[in-house]
Amino acid sequence: MHLLRHAALFLLCLCAAGLSHAACESGLAERMHAKLHPNRPLDERLAACKIWPAFPGRSIVVLPLPRETTDRGAKVFDLEILLIQRPDNGNTDRDTVIGRLMQAEALDEDATTSIQDIRIDTSRYVLSPEARAFGLRVRYRGTSAPGSPLASETVRLYVHHAKQLRQVLQEIELDHDNGGWDSTCTGHFEKLRGMLSIGKGSSNGLADLQLSRTLVQSRAQEQEDQGCLEKTLPAKFDTVTLRYDGERYKVPKSLRQQTP
Repeated sequence: MHLLRHAALFLLCLCAAGLSHAACESGLAERMHAKLHPNRPLDERLAACKIWPAFPGRSIVVLPLPRETTDRGAKVFDLEILLIQRPDNGNTDRDTVIGRLMQAEALDEDATTSIQDIRIDTSRYVLSPEARAFGLRVRYRGTSAPGSPLASETVRLYVHHAKQLRQVLQEIELDHDNGGWDSTCTGHFEKLRGMLSIGKGSSNGLADLQLSRTLVQSRAQEQEDQGCLEKTLPAKFDTVTLRYDGERYKVPKSLRQQTP
């Protein structure tokens, strides 16, 4: 596929993903916000809610609370992460907060990068017989010129154990798309795709995590006959094992969150 079409398809998917994201249609986030933070604004566009299928009646809620900032084009968000136990009879007045974690300045935007959405990941992150994690995925996109599409998706993990909600995996990058072209032919494009899964070993009482990644790079160059020659380089694969140190998973610097 021509490099320009790569970029156009990427941008189309980016917009479609944003339109398909529905945050807290039941009003749960708004109710929790009114109860816990009545004097702070809530970014309803980024708020997220999801039933946790592994635990009957339990829901996860993420409240992005913007902070005031003096920098033009910049936004900083505190995140309140909640575990809600909901009654069988559907009486919302009896929703009970069984775990909560406030993370100050957990997310930020600037003039070149915006947060597209926040999604809750309830994959089978069984870290031990007593500890099952859920993830928080954040999609960022660059706001630079159309000739340089940028996007990134990150993940972080949380566990609820012994009545405490805590983060065990800091924000790491799973996917990214970036590149640059002259809108006719010449340019480059890079696509990274990652998958986080449970490894075979364990460390300090929790299962190891395995991050598998595939990197595909493309190059295009205009020819003397004004044709466009594109070359896709051989895919690169790597796997990284993350081990728990008793407090959180140790993450190499190369994997830490890097927004566009």
